[in-house]
Amino acid sequence: MQTPRRIRSFVLRAGRTTRAQDRALGELWPAYGLDLETPLDLAAVFGRQAPRCLEIGFGAGEVIGSLAETNPHIDYLGIEVHRAGVGRLLLRAQQGALRNLRIVCQDAVEVLREHVADQSFDEILVFFPDPWHKKRHRKRRLIEASFVALAAAKLRAGGTLRLATDWQDYAEQMLAVCNADPALASLSADATYVPRPDFRPVTRFERRGERLGHGVWDLAYSRR
Repeated sequence: MQTPRRIRSFVLRAGRTTRAQDRALGELWPAYGLDLETPLDLAAVFGRQAPRCLEIGFGAGEVIGSLAETNPHIDYLGIEVHRAGVGRLLLRAQQGALRNLRIVCQDAVEVLREHVADQSFDEILVFFPDPWHKKRHRKRRLIEASFVALAAAKLRAGGTLRLATDWQDYAEQMLAVCNADPALASLSADATYVPRPDFRPVTRFERRGERLGHGVWDLAYSRR
């Protein structure tokens, strides 16, 4: 029997990259990029044992770049499928001479399933994933039960899963799915939303949502 093809949460389009981003992808990838074919050994990759944070879908790299710059004692892994954003973060990593940042340009679900051991991260960030706001496309949304269970398994006990979106119906979906996962405990007193974390800079996606009159909803959960 043929295995049904998984619906991906992204579509790769022929996006435009700048000359600098193209150069970064060619020249800087060996220093910061990871091409995964075998299980990922994060201690070997970073050359140390340290707290670890994963950001999935880092976009232009505003959050993970800022965090890596201000927290040299933490190791950061970013996953993004769009080359322009990867190129931009590579340039930032070079400019800041960041030794605590590595980048993967592959499907995050496949990376977590096939290459990352359970209990690998102290924190996982998923900020402003594609909302797929048209009803017929909502099956593509990343935050659904199987993904949340997968992400929870990759957190160490007491580790934190943080989410944010500027689409209210997606926020409600995130809330329902995460509250239903037995491995997660909400960090909100009433099991709803939490204040925007101080460390998260305002991203271009967030600014676009503000221009459109959207609110922003943050969620945070601890691994039981």
